Order: sequence, then C-alpha cells, then structure tokens
Amino acid sequence: MNNGSQTARILIIDDESNIRAMMRLALEHTGYHVQVAADGVEGLQTFGKGADFDLVLLDQRMPTMPGIEVLREIFERRAETKVILITAFGTMDLALEAIQAGAQDFLRKPFTAETLRTAVQSALERPVRRVSAVPVSLICREFTKSTINGFSFELADGHEDHKAGGDLMLDYDVHRGDQTTRVRVMLPGYVQELVRAHADTEVLPGGERFWQAMCEDALSSALWQEAALPPNNQLRIDDLTPSTKKWLDSVLTISLQDAGAVETHA
Repeated sequence: MNNGSQTARILIIDDESNIRAMMRLALEHTGYHVQVAADGVEGLQTFGKGADFDLVLLDQRMPTMPGIEVLREIFERRAETKVILITAFGTMDLALEAIQAGAQDFLRKPFTAETLRTAVQSALERPVRRVSAVPVSLICREFTKSTINGFSFELADGHEDHKAGGDLMLDYDVHRGDQTTRVRVMLPGYVQELVRAHADTEVLPGGERFWQAMCEDALSSALWQEAALPPNNQLRIDDLTPSTKKWLDSVLTISLQDAGAVETHA
C-alpha cells in the first residue's frame, strides 16, 4: 500500500452523483487512483476485504445504510483501513461516535477541492487509531488527536495561560498539511460567569482544566463549522451558544455520574 503517496488507491462512497464526480476529478487530477460507489451496499461490495484500498471517503447520510454502519463493517473486514466521514448534517455527538469507530477525519459539506485534498493527504499520513469508552465531555480532547476538515490542533509548546482582568487566553498550534498556525482562543471573564450561572455552581469539574476543555471545544466547533482558521487567527467566545450549553450539560452530567460511582464504591 502507498500510505501518504499520491498513487494511493481511494474508494468514494456517496449517493450524490455530483459530489462523487467532483471528488473523483479532484483526486485523480492530483494523481490518486479512485473508484466510486453510489451507496453503502455497493460500497461494501467494491471494498471487499479492503486490501485494494488505502483510504475510503464515506458519506454519512445515504439511503438503505448510513455511513456509520458502513464504517463499522469496513473495520470488521479490515481494521487498518483509513476512513474519512463526510456529512452536511454532522453534530459533535456524531463526530464522537465516528471517532470511537475509528474515522481518521471529518469533512463537512460543502467543501472545496483544496480542503478535500488536504484532508486526504493528512489521513493517509496519520496512523490508524481506535478510541473506546470516551465520554462526550472529552470530545474536544479527541479532536486534538484527530482531524476535522484537514485540521488538527494541540496546546502550543511552552504555552502559558494569559489572564487579563479575569479573561483567559489560550494559544493552540493548528496544523493543516505542512502548515502550522498559532491560534489564540479568548474566554472573557463575563462568559465564565455565565457558565457558572448556567451550571448553578462556583466549583466546576476539573478545575482550571475545565476552561481549557471549553476553549478546545469552541475551537473544534469553529473548525468543523467553517472549515477555515478563525479570522486573524483569533477566536473569541462571546456567549453561551446552544452547542456550548449542550457540551456543558454533558460535562456536568458525567461529573455527577462519576461522583455517584465514587460514593457507591466508598
């Protein structure tokens, strides 16, 4: 197999003929060998035992068989297969489920040919990894180890928290292909107070790590929604969005469950 090489063999499974054609042309123009399938059943027939393919580009929403089911069957047949899940309807919960199943990356429709090629190159170069029993509250940490629309990120080396007037500023190195960009995530003090009010507590799980996790979740969501770096390489969390509240509620729920388990075993 040709991991990372532009002679790699790629299987596209997508029920939209125009999307299949765009992806095929973009990747063949770059030098990849491409086959296509119109749904999950045809895709699995083409995939066979998987030895002929380095990477699968897999649509999530398809008739007869959703992508996440195809994903699991692919890994049953060949555990080392690399898969990029494609969706226009993705949520962070779906992304977590796909990460646990072994997806290498996520592409959010619509995407450009450049985003597609970058995501393919990144997925081919990264080792396959499996994640199990990861709670929703840690989805942001898993995204720092995976890729979204060809991006991955990590807390910057030698990073020190910047605090000014109660505001928190965290620096992340965001990677895409061969490029690394320093992005600052800003969490104002008044938003921290909104979080405490929503949680109805002054003591949040994880201490200072909680705020870092919240910043990582916001950066993950921005890369997922926009498929681009934040303007001026800065992301400011200005309010509690519905997705942020959902993330917060999941963190608090799991924290209470963990506390109950500790008390039960005490």
